[in-house]
Amino acid sequence: MKIAVVIPCYKVRSHVLQVLEAIPDTVERVYAVDDCCPDHSGDFIESHCQDPRVRVLRNPVNLGVGGAVINGYREALKDDMDIIVKVDGDGQMDPRLIPYFARPITRGRADYTKGNRFYRHESLRGMPKVRLIGNALLSFLTKLSCGYWSLMDPTNGYTAIHAQVLRELPLDKLETRYFFETDMLFRLNTVRAVVRDIPMDALYADEVSGLNVRKILPEFARKHLSRLARRYVYNYWLRDFNIGSLYSLMGSLLVVAGGLFGLGHWLSSVIQQTPATSGTVMLASLPILVGTQLLIAFLHHDISSTPQDPLHPQLTPHPVSP
Repeated sequence: MKIAVVIPCYKVRSHVLQVLEAIPDTVERVYAVDDCCPDHSGDFIESHCQDPRVRVLRNPVNLGVGGAVINGYREALKDDMDIIVKVDGDGQMDPRLIPYFARPITRGRADYTKGNRFYRHESLRGMPKVRLIGNALLSFLTKLSCGYWSLMDPTNGYTAIHAQVLRELPLDKLETRYFFETDMLFRLNTVRAVVRDIPMDALYADEVSGLNVRKILPEFARKHLSRLARRYVYNYWLRDFNIGSLYSLMGSLLVVAGGLFGLGHWLSSVIQQTPATSGTVMLASLPILVGTQLLIAFLHHDISSTPQDPLHPQLTPHPVSP
């Protein structure tokens, strides 16, 4: 399969040449995307890189990391590449791992692979504590909203995707900035693509991340909630109606009914200053207990429904729209 690499370039002049030099010979094309970089990364690469595989793309305005990657994706699809790997240009991702990211896809075991810096305990020693805690929280939110319960490190941008699966995604609707990687997972789940984690070490050079965990957590929480609701409606009511749909519906109704019944009688007993009877307490608590069990059953069903059969072997190649 023909492998291409997309490198978003924004203030990466101090590392991007080393990244380009380390890209394996198995890669056929490299798209370095100058995302309206104030350091003119594109001009710098063209002046100092002699690798004929490297092609510089330029965004007229800054679109964020997602917008740069999408630009590279579109060019790779036009050039009929088979696997497209995304590597950052800041030196924090080892290009020598590219074959390991492509291998599960070439062997038909995955449609999309992504890095996981949490797999080995030793690789976490250099990770700042704030980033470590933030990534753990974001990982849990991603499991809920995207449905890939076995994945960790959702903001990891070292990824690879099969071109046929990429063609199934609405590239014009993807988030273009920090939520890009998570939105990719959400879109991949809607087409039932198989995603696998690839263990990797965390590398930190002198680059400062623009991702402020304290600031983006509220925004990420809102976006995760939106995608959780959309995934639930799409997977359990529009595309399919299954036992999970019943579990979630009946569980929610029982918990709400029991809670409202109990709250109403509690307020009545407070106003009238008379204690509630044991029967009233049982009538309030029993629906809540049964409803909670049904919601837990729904969660178990959702976890067991994670896509397992790769999508790309089932897709028929079709031409790319101009």
